[in-house]
Amino acid sequence: MNRTNGVGRNTGTGVGTGVGRGPGVGTGVNLLALRNHNAALVLDLLRTAGPDGISRLELAERTGLTPQAVSKITARLRQEGLAAEAGHRASTGGKPRTVLRLVPEAGHAIGVHLDRDELRVVLAELDGRVVGERCVPLSLGAGAETVVGAVVREVRGVMEVAETAGAAGVLGGVLAGEPLGLSLTPASTLAPTPAPTPTPTPTLTPSAGLAPTAPAAPSAPAKPPAPPLLGVGVALPGPLDHTHGVLHRVTGFPEWDGFPLRDVLAARLGVPVIVDKDTNAAALGLAVGGERGSFACLHLGTGLGAGLVIGGTVHRGARTGAGEFGHQVIQLDGPPCTCGNRGCVEALCLAAIGRGDVAEAARVLGEAAANLAGLLDIDAVLLGGRTIAADPAPFVHGVAAVLDARARREGSPEGAVPVRLAPGGARAVAEGAAQLSLAPVFGRGDG
Repeated sequence: MNRTNGVGRNTGTGVGTGVGRGPGVGTGVNLLALRNHNAALVLDLLRTAGPDGISRLELAERTGLTPQAVSKITARLRQEGLAAEAGHRASTGGKPRTVLRLVPEAGHAIGVHLDRDELRVVLAELDGRVVGERCVPLSLGAGAETVVGAVVREVRGVMEVAETAGAAGVLGGVLAGEPLGLSLTPASTLAPTPAPTPTPTPTLTPSAGLAPTAPAAPSAPAKPPAPPLLGVGVALPGPLDHTHGVLHRVTGFPEWDGFPLRDVLAARLGVPVIVDKDTNAAALGLAVGGERGSFACLHLGTGLGAGLVIGGTVHRGARTGAGEFGHQVIQLDGPPCTCGNRGCVEALCLAAIGRGDVAEAARVLGEAAANLAGLLDIDAVLLGGRTIAADPAPFVHGVAAVLDARARREGSPEGAVPVRLAPGGARAVAEGAAQLSLAPVFGRGDG
């Protein structure tokens, strides 16, 4: 996806004078939003450049901003501790160019994977690297108070573990707007107070606003200020309303219907919370991690769903209900499914796995994947989830065989859609959930 499309040459203040129809930009453009957008573009390029960094000249060329605008934005990012020098690079003329890099430890996000029988929580730095993790058994049918209490407890626990390991003092945060660039304003603690609704484009307050840690004993050195916590992303089985953070009749657990999970957790944790389907979180993690084009991430664990990325963007649909892949009926009058239908792909797959017939489960999954590939004409099918990760080869080969046979029958000149194992393993969904809070910092909205 061309992320600089629509941004023309800009003035030295970082405000465009030739702005077209880029993301969130148009006639009567909001100058604050554009400034934040420009800073997010720069941060995203710093992130993708990795530890080797990128020069200001390259930043100007890739964003369409003037060198003066880039200098002002990078100066602000360095002041806030979000960017730092990564050395120098030889120049074709004149003095060597200074190379800048992202400072990953300058901020954190938490990802929560609330599965039907397990809770996994990860703490990730700005570049997505996981620096803390906890995983405990938990039934989604244990009741709202038990489940919410467990999430709050494990979120606090993963931060304590990370603090002990050296990610010092990550204790909370809220988001606040600034006239230029992005600003992160941390709170001093996770507290059961209402939190603001997450904004589509979080913005990074100067580091001087970081809350101090508790006073140390006279003989002990003061702790460093706490890196801010951007928020918590929660991923769980659908269907659900991603926009409002409200659950629908979660397959197998209809008692969750109408539960405002986002607002309840935000009030308990005191930080912004974003709720999405587990499959969407996994797909977002793959897209941010470098998977290009349009693809489907088929996630088979305790259930079956699909995360769809179309044109580089997670596709959630008009009512954020896209991806209910497991509940397409492929066998009329087949075995009953927990969703209320009969002959669903999920029911057939899980039944085959239950009797130890992995080859049959892979064949059924392949037929459904071939239907999806034919409908959307995607570039790739990626397989993930606990069940597949436990024995990936039969699933990858079985699904690929069905897609190959379908391509031959149709005479496709380009061959079958490739099938690969999705990276990330057991914590792929939790890592993707953390990206729900991280992606907006880099101008990626909510994926």
